[in-house]
Amino acid sequence: MLLSTSSFFFLHLLFLREQEIERRFTMIVRLFIKNALKLNNWFMFYTTFTLILLSTIIMRVIEPETFPTLFDSLWWVMTTVTTVGYGDYFPVTVGGRLYAMFLYIVGIGLLGVVIGKLVDGVAELKKRKEEGKLKYHGQNHIVIIGWSQKASYAVAEIMESDTCEIVLIDKLPKAPIIEDHIHYIKGDAAEEAVLNKAAIKDAKAVLVFSDDSIHDPLLADGKSLIVASSIERMSTEIHTTVEVMKEEHIKNFAHVQVDEFVLSNEAISRMAVRAAFTKGISGVYSQLLSRGHGENLYEIPLRKDWKIYREAFDDLLIQGATLIADGNRMDINRRLEEKIPANAKLFVICDKAVYEKLIRKERNS
Repeated sequence: MLLSTSSFFFLHLLFLREQEIERRFTMIVRLFIKNALKLNNWFMFYTTFTLILLSTIIMRVIEPETFPTLFDSLWWVMTTVTTVGYGDYFPVTVGGRLYAMFLYIVGIGLLGVVIGKLVDGVAELKKRKEEGKLKYHGQNHIVIIGWSQKASYAVAEIMESDTCEIVLIDKLPKAPIIEDHIHYIKGDAAEEAVLNKAAIKDAKAVLVFSDDSIHDPLLADGKSLIVASSIERMSTEIHTTVEVMKEEHIKNFAHVQVDEFVLSNEAISRMAVRAAFTKGISGVYSQLLSRGHGENLYEIPLRKDWKIYREAFDDLLIQGATLIADGNRMDINRRLEEKIPANAKLFVICDKAVYEKLIRKERNS
């Protein structure tokens, strides 16, 4: 009876001892992982790489017969630290097994921390991109300033007609649209730092939309003027298009190099009046303003064999396109015998298939 009691007491102490060892070991592992997470990411990457490299060499030295090549040793190390464990290679000596146990504890934990940091890094990168905190590093992109319903239509039109990258600038807490070719920058477009984040100097065009939250046309156009001035101060070569609420405000942009102006409210009102007096005219406007369907307005390159407007007009007409303008001059039909200048910007009306055919012909010539 006394022996049984002593044995029970001894086993109880042994059980408590094992629990204490397990508890302390768990605390050590947790402490190791907690401290490892605080370390610099690059330090962790270099440490993991060094551990894998040294382990490959050590196992090759300890058991050259089990691991005849360094690649075999690397294969075993990688399957071990990633907990795959195919079992095709395994240490058989005491030294090899002792080092394997060390690798089980340290290597697996270290690689787990590194993988966790990589996953967190990708998630953080995605979060920062959605919040508009990442700088854009591309070029030949289009910058759109001011998010609104009009800006969303502009984005859809660009994606329909071109494959260039788009950079949006606004003060929204998150990106208003998530697409592969769209990059969001959060901030005030009048600030140089924000424009630099959008790589404004390397952009090919900028669209400045009027702020819909400002109901006073004078204040809205004043804000657009400040933004246009900031852009012109950083890059005088970029093609800038500004939406203006009232036509008489355009003269206030005289000292700023703005290439195009779009009249917002007045343009819509005039289109509505035209539609009221001429049935069907709104459909013509819609086709010319959108690449979605029907005949559209396209710019085509000047060919060397076109000397006068008549030659270009007749040649394009045969191919299914109608030449209507050179730049902002739409009186081509009255200037057919005039010589085409070298800097001419010719615009035609045709469908997308004809336009693509004209472009292919120009590239092959």
